[in-house]
Amino acid sequence: MNPDPQRELIPRDDTLRLIGALDGMKAMYGDAAQQWQLLDDAGRVPASPSYPELIQHAVDAQALSHRVIRTTAEFARTMHSTNRAGSAVLAHLATAATLSTYAAPLFAETAQTALSLSQTASSTRRQYQEDSMVLKHATGRSYLRRTSESLHDAAKELDQHLDLHRFFPTLSRRQRPVPPPPKPGTHNL
Repeated sequence: MNPDPQRELIPRDDTLRLIGALDGMKAMYGDAAQQWQLLDDAGRVPASPSYPELIQHAVDAQALSHRVIRTTAEFARTMHSTNRAGSAVLAHLATAATLSTYAAPLFAETAQTALSLSQTASSTRRQYQEDSMVLKHATGRSYLRRTSESLHDAAKELDQHLDLHRFFPTLSRRQRPVPPPPKPGTHNL
């Protein structure tokens, strides 16, 4: 049985809609990675880091992650997720979904450490906690960036897939020819 290239196509409208959604999420992840800062302008941990601000990073990262996971699950349920292009897109989305789940706990741990800094008397202990905060927050931001990159890669796969539509123009459901009515005197089984 020869493969039918037209059956491999993800409908153009679905492809464009998904590209738009992925581009939007990619931008949100990129913006968050760039804007969510722990260090001050001098590159140091503030004397009293803001717990509410840091826990908000965790809340927002969780919301972003939920959106990526939902989009991934919705795409995985489509029949297109099993064809060649769809499998590649799904692989990138699965990576994005996984990476996105790692960021929120790191931001939550950063916030928790910020809360305990005020109770630390030892300068050595405080330095250790500050270093831990910086590392966890930076790692959370790196997961945001890597999620954005995976979303970009999924959108890129879909962009390349759109090129196939030029070679295989498909008929929309409304344009598909209706089969002729049965001839009189024949029985349809």
